[in-house]
Amino acid sequence: MKVLKNAYRLLVIGVLAVAVQVGGPAPAVQAKVFDPVSFTLDNGLQVVVVVNQRAPIVHHSVWYRVGAADEQAGESGLAHFVEHLMFKGTESLAPGEFSDIIAANGGRENAFTSWDYTGYFQTVAADRLEIMMRHEADRMANLVLTDDVVAPERDVVREERRSRIDNEPRGQLGEMIRATQFLNHPYRIPIIGWDHEIEQLNTEAALRFYKRWYAPNNAILIVAGDVDPQEVRRLAETYYGPIAAGDFPPRERVAEPPQNGAREVTLRSPRVRQPSLSISYLAPSYRQAGGPQAYALQVLSEILGGGATSRLYSSLVVEQGIAASAGSGYNPMNYDYATFTFYGSPRPGGDIDAVEQGLRAAIATLLESGVSEEEVMAAKKRLVAGAVYARDNLSTAPRVIGTALTTGSSLEDIEAWPERIDAVTAEDVNGLLESVFREEQSVTGYLLPKPTT
Repeated sequence: MKVLKNAYRLLVIGVLAVAVQVGGPAPAVQAKVFDPVSFTLDNGLQVVVVVNQRAPIVHHSVWYRVGAADEQAGESGLAHFVEHLMFKGTESLAPGEFSDIIAANGGRENAFTSWDYTGYFQTVAADRLEIMMRHEADRMANLVLTDDVVAPERDVVREERRSRIDNEPRGQLGEMIRATQFLNHPYRIPIIGWDHEIEQLNTEAALRFYKRWYAPNNAILIVAGDVDPQEVRRLAETYYGPIAAGDFPPRERVAEPPQNGAREVTLRSPRVRQPSLSISYLAPSYRQAGGPQAYALQVLSEILGGGATSRLYSSLVVEQGIAASAGSGYNPMNYDYATFTFYGSPRPGGDIDAVEQGLRAAIATLLESGVSEEEVMAAKKRLVAGAVYARDNLSTAPRVIGTALTTGSSLEDIEAWPERIDAVTAEDVNGLLESVFREEQSVTGYLLPKPTT
């Protein structure tokens, strides 16, 4: 199972899968990103179909509009724990039997949890889609949990935390930065949970969470590949259609209070071989942003950190020679707040202080001089050029669509992306710099080596 972190460029590149010439004349017809077909069953399940006939395979996924940020206080890690437990069988399947069926049919599967969503997917030959639908619909409605399967899986999750976080300095620092970046919002709590709270999770809590959130009208079914939309509709109505709609609560997220002081977090560990630092700022997500803000920040991130020709790499790595890596990241596909992050690492034996001074000088220059229209035009072209083949990957459309629909965006937002990014101007970018890059809402994280003696 995968716990999804902030993978800035992964989702951005996916959503930019558009073959249009950004910066040129406006297209006569709106460009299509994925050109999906969508319909909703009587029980509220939204179904999205993306036809991709490059190979006779299909990607079948179900996304639920619930994640770690929807947990009750004191139950951190519960969304991720339930994700694990969804593989433990139903009234008709023994624990692990669905996975065995997928393997026997030559498919692969996985699941993932974020702060805002939980998802399950299988990739199989196109003629095996019905098998996937039958069993995925089964566990949407008929999950069976007992202490005999819950307790051992809780130990599995705790071991996952130990290996990915407790024994990994970068993972530890990431938790500390988020807990410092967000003063009040649940994004401050790790998706996998705090260990002392994972230890208290039990069968009752898991079933309560499952029954509260796992319902067709709180889910999106996405099928991409060599399929006929009408056949997908028939199968969806057959297997998902009979499941009763749930009465789930609305998402009620607390807001961040004003942040009045810059913060620093330092982690030293003998396991660190190469020091690094990051400077992160609160930023609006797609759902929070007004007008072109989120699109302008995407363009800005490309100007600052989009590869070897970007501002940060050119300055710190190529020209000054003080860094081995330098860049920026921004992912607007969150239900609530996003962050805009600058990062860098010195060359082996180099000075982390010099890299920090270089990053802060770049931020100061940005605030003082902004960006030019030429930089904006070039960045938009690079973004599109780097994403033109993204649709060739069968999992791209489900990943982008699922993330968008569970975080407050729509299919129309995805399909309109080319026009919206093309409309970004230097004025749009420069007009939001002072509101986003405010020192008092920043967190600087240092990952440093610690001598063993």
